[in-house]
Amino acid sequence: MTYSTQMYAQTCPLSQQQLLDDSFMEHRAQVLALAAFLDRFERAAQTNAEDDFRMVAFREALKLLLAPGPERARQIQMVLSDQDVSLLSVRDSQSAFGASGRDAQDSKHQEAEQ
Repeated sequence: MTYSTQMYAQTCPLSQQQLLDDSFMEHRAQVLALAAFLDRFERAAQTNAEDDFRMVAFREALKLLLAPGPERARQIQMVLSDQDVSLLSVRDSQSAFGASGRDAQDSKHQEAEQ
């Protein structure tokens, strides 16, 4: 057992069986929704976003999801977060992108200005 596994050992008051009984169906639906999204992405009319920063982050998050360890949620949150706190040169939009794509967004704004 590693230090972090020991630190988080038995911090959930429910048993594994209780967790399955209480929330398996909810998480089953979320996994199916994720699978449907990935299927639609692969069947898209144009293959033009395979290297999009969001898909790159998404794939990395999926790898972390399958890795053993107690801090998957924190690690995935960090992968799917823009940790750059510097101001953008140009305001991009009202909504968040859900991953760090600052370089990609800045280059789009520079192309638009030219």
